[in-house]
Amino acid sequence: MSKHFFITGTDVGVGKTVLAATLCAALDAYYWKPIQTGTMEGSDRVHVMRLAGIGAERTLDETYSFVPPVSPHLAARWAGSEIDLSRVQVPGHVASEWLFVEGTGGILVPLNEREFLLDLIIRMRLPVILAARSGGGTINHTLLSLAALHSAEVLVHGVVLIGEPNKDNRQTIEKYGHAKVIGEIPRLPNLHRTALLQVYLNYFERGAFPR
Repeated sequence: MSKHFFITGTDVGVGKTVLAATLCAALDAYYWKPIQTGTMEGSDRVHVMRLAGIGAERTLDETYSFVPPVSPHLAARWAGSEIDLSRVQVPGHVASEWLFVEGTGGILVPLNEREFLLDLIIRMRLPVILAARSGGGTINHTLLSLAALHSAEVLVHGVVLIGEPNKDNRQTIEKYGHAKVIGEIPRLPNLHRTALLQVYLNYFERGAFPR
């Protein structure tokens, strides 16, 4: 089983970074967001370090980092550059370590004038964890995302639903999306390492990440 995973989501703000922090805390994993936009609001790497309680040595530097909180292809264009997917490669020193790579936005976010985040996922050949909202509208968004991943023959490790648990939505996504819901992250009054570790113990499938 691979120890490297790509975290993507059905939308912006769905909770990918909180999911990444949860998994990094639970598995003492490395975190990497190779393409970061919106650094004026702070990088997701810093957020994961704070939430998961991990040091900078457990994170990898961004390959591309842009200040404006916009789509990567626009941020790169405004900076006078272009994102080259061939530059996004997992460093050798984490080859045998747990690693969670966080994508930017959803799977059809453009990275340059020709390629989408989905193309990066295909290139990296990592199993995908799809973060999705648990509430209204999630069935359509999640099934569309899963359909695109399956069509591209990407291995989907599982779905994680974020928000108040919804049994009906969970069952529907598993039935029609041909993917396992491997965990849930309920609403938390306070986000910190202890709370995230408790969520992992209580809401994630025991065999999702065998150690």
